[in-house]
Amino acid sequence: MVSVSAVLVLAVIVVLLVRKAGLKVLHASLCVLLGFYLASSSMAPSISDFGDTMADVIDEISETAS
Repeated sequence: MVSVSAVLVLAVIVVLLVRKAGLKVLHASLCVLLGFYLASSSMAPSISDFGDTMADVIDEISETAS
């Protein structure tokens, strides 16, 4: 399960990309739809595990840098 803070960070990134980097709203909408379909697919556990692993790696890097 993705935490609320991760969803908010990703939403802010998408909004910034739409406003500043020229990402079209249609393209962002298609990416959101793809996310919903991936979440209900058989690939969802693998994608979730990958996200958890990346979060752990970032956490370890931030702990060693401090």
